[in-house]
Amino acid sequence: MCSKNDSKRFLVIGSNSFSGSHFVKGLFGKGFEVWGLSRSKEPNKVFLPYFWDDQEPYKIKDKCKDFNFRALDLNKDLKEIINFIDEIQPEYIVNFAAQGMVAESWNDPVHWYKTNIISQVSLHDELRKRSFLKKYVHVTTPEVYGSTDEGWLKECFDFSPSTPYAVSRAACDLHLMSFYKAYDFPVIFTRAANVYGPGQQLYRIIPRTMLGALTGKGMNLHGGGLSERSFIFIKDVVEGTIDLSLNAEPGSSWHISTREAISIRSLVEKICDITNVDFDKIVNINEERLGKDLNYLLDSTKLRKRFNWKEKYSLDQGLALTLKWLETNLDILKNLPWEYIHKL
Repeated sequence: MCSKNDSKRFLVIGSNSFSGSHFVKGLFGKGFEVWGLSRSKEPNKVFLPYFWDDQEPYKIKDKCKDFNFRALDLNKDLKEIINFIDEIQPEYIVNFAAQGMVAESWNDPVHWYKTNIISQVSLHDELRKRSFLKKYVHVTTPEVYGSTDEGWLKECFDFSPSTPYAVSRAACDLHLMSFYKAYDFPVIFTRAANVYGPGQQLYRIIPRTMLGALTGKGMNLHGGGLSERSFIFIKDVVEGTIDLSLNAEPGSSWHISTREAISIRSLVEKICDITNVDFDKIVNINEERLGKDLNYLLDSTKLRKRFNWKEKYSLDQGLALTLKWLETNLDILKNLPWEYIHKL
């Protein structure tokens, strides 16, 4: 464990995820005690920043002695999860766990609703009874808003979800707000868009484009890449989330976002430029995905003013660091699956 700090004990649910694993490493850097839960055993260490060597960026260490991890499935192991929570009594729980992937949620919506609503509600109904819990940070998604076509959107609960994934996340957010109002449940909501960086799943647009460029293998660009996003580097998100975990008031909602937007096509073109690859040689234009929103533009003024937060990494800097991770570990990554594989 990290050095003892009785007032700052964290449990990270979804600690195997891209954002969750970076959050774990960020907590280590501040000397907190950290435990982790995810439904699957830890993946290849190339995806887990707390196994990376700080002296040789993105090189992998054999062990991480500071981390106590349990593989437990929220859909199947609620009793064991609650027993574990009662054993360690964390004052801060940060939940990154959710069934993701927007397009695939149309194929099996029941699984998305079971994981993101039913199982989450079952967890929260137990957590509300634990007096040791000071803060519960629910890492949610801008997809609950639907497309933000009228410009940069401030924090609100006026939802207009357009996919089963987004509906499931919106329902859970509203459920948690009802628990805050009824029980003073200490929930804090965070929404970040679109998070990227070293260690991200290979099927996501940035690592997938970079892999295509480094190996010469083609990739699909749905709808020609006309949709617009605001990309934010993972380390900036981690810093904002830690600050909110410790200092934000229960019942509050926060956006963690840059103030710059870029179309997906322009992003892919930028990656092709920095890797010296012809766009037309690796990109295949496909039809747009069902229910895809045109824009996710989040106004982060509240976070900037209240906590003096600001992003430290530009898009160009973040892309360079992500490319460095891919190049350093290319022999491993090129032999791993590049496409999304659904886990039941």
